[in-house]
Amino acid sequence: MNSFERSVLDTLLELERTAVLARTAQPKPSILPLLEKLDQLTAQMPPDAAPDLRHYLQRKSYEKARLFLLGRESENQHGQCGH
Repeated sequence: MNSFERSVLDTLLELERTAVLARTAQPKPSILPLLEKLDQLTAQMPPDAAPDLRHYLQRKSYEKARLFLLGRESENQHGQCGH
């Protein structure tokens, strides 16, 4: 895994943890900074990024991107676009 993919995965895992906390924590943590960071990472994606990862990030399919980066692509459900 390269540094770009590691940054994306770390952010996706943090987003997942924060979303779980938001269900019960008071005050609720904001996921907005993490979504903004994912937007920034997507905009900085290297040209040689994996096409599936590019697709998932551009479509904001963050769960699919997380599974892809964890090597669990087979668990992804195909969407209307075929991915």
